[in-house]
Amino acid sequence: MMKKIKGWVQRRSPRTMALFAFVLALLIVVSFSLLTDNRSHFFIASEAVHAVGIFILIFKLARKKSCAGLSLKTQELTALVIAARVYCHLEFDKDIHTVLDLATLIPTLWVIYMIRFKLKTTYLDALDKMPRYYLVVPCVVLALIFQVFPRQFRLNRIVWAFSQFLETVAVLPQLKLMQNTKMVEPFTGTYVFALGVSRFLAFVNWFVELHVPPAITVN
Repeated sequence: MMKKIKGWVQRRSPRTMALFAFVLALLIVVSFSLLTDNRSHFFIASEAVHAVGIFILIFKLARKKSCAGLSLKTQELTALVIAARVYCHLEFDKDIHTVLDLATLIPTLWVIYMIRFKLKTTYLDALDKMPRYYLVVPCVVLALIFQVFPRQFRLNRIVWAFSQFLETVAVLPQLKLMQNTKMVEPFTGTYVFALGVSRFLAFVNWFVELHVPPAITVN
């Protein structure tokens, strides 16, 4: 069964797969919007667009058998962000956010596995130069500053703040790699675009949740 699915994917054109991914993301957004009454539509849309980006990467790795142009460090930082969010969801409340993050984390870990082991000969290690601690350490410091000093020490809040800060900069190694190679592979460019849209929708969700009052229902 898996071989048939893989064969079908490999015979499709990039344009067809992009259209398929868009329709899939739209169905995910509509489905989850119908299943939940909370104000998380922008978060759901953000996760759906991110899932499209991951789907594009999986298609690239499965069809081209190459991870050239992809930053392993961005994938690892993204996995760290999602894992931190999953931890916070499990501590706060187990809801649709947990399911969506787990659904994104699993394929992200698969991409990391492919780059590290199966396709490591095509990985541009020498050009993926940005050290991870350049991004992780400042995000830890910011999380501590914004969460520890104004409030009592709560690990969940610190981890959540860390994930939010790291999410905004996790794409930088990928952008640096693209700058170093001086070329943008179409699949990689589409993934980066999807990641940018996902980050924008996540910001909109944060703004709505914190700054827009809920609508008053009149019975």
